[in-house]
Amino acid sequence: MRTQEQTLEEILNLASNHFKVSREEISPDDDFFKKLGINSLQALELLTRLENHFSVELPDYEIQGVTDFRTLAERIQSRL
Repeated sequence: MRTQEQTLEEILNLASNHFKVSREEISPDDDFFKKLGINSLQALELLTRLENHFSVELPDYEIQGVTDFRTLAERIQSRL
């Protein structure tokens, strides 16, 4: 079973690879819209990739308003 820190690290790695941003440039508490320079459609792409990677389904009501990697990791971790 993954720890929350492992989940967070996997999310950061996936986001950096997907959006071609150096992993060192992003941190857990960053707002991913601002840090990655993405729009809502691109955020949806990221969420879909994360759902597939972790084999979870994140209901809209759980991710509404989530903009930082740490909170996203918490929501995913609660579904594992």
